[in-house]
Amino acid sequence: MADEKEMSFLGHIGELRAHLVRSILAIVILAVIVGFNIEWVMDHIFFGPTRNDFLTFRIVNHFSREFTGNDSFVLPAQFSVQQKQLFQQFNVMMAVSIFSGIVLAFPYIVWEIWKFISPALMPAEKKNSIFYINSIWILFMCGVLTGYFLILPFAINFGLLFKVSDNIVQLFDLSDYTTLFLQVTMGMGVVFLFPIAVYILTSIGILTPKFLRTYRRHAIVLIMVVAAIITPADVLSMMAAALPLVLLYEFSIIMSSFVYKKLQKASLKN
Repeated sequence: MADEKEMSFLGHIGELRAHLVRSILAIVILAVIVGFNIEWVMDHIFFGPTRNDFLTFRIVNHFSREFTGNDSFVLPAQFSVQQKQLFQQFNVMMAVSIFSGIVLAFPYIVWEIWKFISPALMPAEKKNSIFYINSIWILFMCGVLTGYFLILPFAINFGLLFKVSDNIVQLFDLSDYTTLFLQVTMGMGVVFLFPIAVYILTSIGILTPKFLRTYRRHAIVLIMVVAAIITPADVLSMMAAALPLVLLYEFSIIMSSFVYKKLQKASLKN
């Protein structure tokens, strides 16, 4: 009997390793594809939020012209960054490629995780889990896109246009911009997974909707702290990050209430 349990445990370890290997392989393949197209990715995606024709600026300026007659955001015609280290461009290329590989492969990674845990689920649980598994990668992608299209442009606009003296020449470092880009987009992607954590904690009885409502004010303060960590120091970017996070918190309360009532009905039946 002990040998069977040991083989069963080792079998699960081997299966988990296979899922991890396939997930890593997907990231590597997509990172390599991005790497071979790195010039286009850098010009059109990575440095996209630094140009006046970026989608966010075009939308904001369109409505600004409708109401005020002027553009709200006008960036400098040229955004130049410095390379201060010998292999800095290579390091940035690797970072952007790996980051892109993770983002593009994330739905597949989540699917591999589901394939690993699905054999242990009951048929009803397996049916419901498909919705929640899809919610994970959808929320993550929404977070990344929110960081890219909402927070990053406002942060860059503030950084480029804020001046305390005309004697100061703006010189931007490539690594600093890369850090800002990855911090905002990946940070928002991770934070957007908060409703999934609420669902899991409510399902196992640790969290209740009453707790979330009682400590709403504390949560808003914590959200502001998280928004300040993810974004640069300017207030505009922080508020742009905090607003969707507050909405996510309110959505999490509704979801927690739904799950909690469902668990109560199930306990009454039993």
